[in-house]
Amino acid sequence: MKSFRDKRRDGRPHPARAEQSRLHEASPAGRQQAAPAERRETRPADRQEAKPAPRVLARREGTLPAERLPLILEVAPNADYALLDSGAGAKLEQYGPYRIVRPEGQAIWQRALPAKEWERADAIFTGDTDEEGIGRWRFPKSPLGETWPMKHDGIDYLGRFTSFRHVGVFPEQASHWDHMAGLIAAAKRPVKVLNLFGYTGLASLVAARAGAEVTHVDASKKAIGWARENQEMAGLADKPIRWIVEDAVKFAEREERRGSRYDIVLFDPPAYGRGPKGEVWQLFEGLPGLTDLCRSILTPKPLAVVLTAYSIRASFFAIHALMRDTFAGMGGTVESGELIIREKSAGRALSTSLFSRWVA
Repeated sequence: MKSFRDKRRDGRPHPARAEQSRLHEASPAGRQQAAPAERRETRPADRQEAKPAPRVLARREGTLPAERLPLILEVAPNADYALLDSGAGAKLEQYGPYRIVRPEGQAIWQRALPAKEWERADAIFTGDTDEEGIGRWRFPKSPLGETWPMKHDGIDYLGRFTSFRHVGVFPEQASHWDHMAGLIAAAKRPVKVLNLFGYTGLASLVAARAGAEVTHVDASKKAIGWARENQEMAGLADKPIRWIVEDAVKFAEREERRGSRYDIVLFDPPAYGRGPKGEVWQLFEGLPGLTDLCRSILTPKPLAVVLTAYSIRASFFAIHALMRDTFAGMGGTVESGELIIREKSAGRALSTSLFSRWVA
């Protein structure tokens, strides 16, 4: 499903043009070529795939999983990334060698650092032009290229100035990545991970480095291209990662019919999106069915299912109740709360998203 990713961090209204997602952005000509190992889950034009019947949902029988909430997962400033300061509708971040200023609608407080610290920024997202790529960024010191080298816990990847405000990584997700890597290592057996709406692939690379066999799915061919670049950058080209260009929901439905099963499922669906054939995705309408689908493609001895939700008008209690109901009878624990980034200047917590995860 193609999502409006630029709504994920800033709740302020945007012009329709600015609300184009990371998936709706047209790729430069040179990035449209798929690497040999990339798979596109499509069907020949003369062979129409039967449309599956609507998923029938019913409350599952069985004891509800144990619960742990609220759980606040925090990312602190580190050598790779730091939220330096925030306030007045913006945030000042350190991504590797660069200081970057971006909008942040939740930063309704005042800035703690003096103006001179903000003026040292290497890149500022303006969003005031119709240009794609780095054309919507201003570089006060000297022009910068589209990408730059970054690291996460020893994994090399590319930061990237995009026309939809993002920089190719969501650092608050590091808490989930570390948790997942621990589950994979502790399993002491082959583990299969499915990463739906996988974007630029940091979670997939973390899982592969930990020893898992990974299937990474995203509807954007451009995002898959970026993910493959990151795999090469990280020196993990020999790791078993399948890169699938496909609508995430349709792929999961197909895996259910095929009998394909996974030990860990990650899914980070958009609040709103459109599929490659014009399918409309609304989170509150589609999430119950997708969550049920994720349960149905688990192995007999699964490890975890992790749901992250951005820019939705709901409490984490809503997705917590959904996850507990969906995983009734499976034991384990449902943990729910928020992902936050701890600010370096004044120690304030910037909430980025809600999450709920079932852990066996």
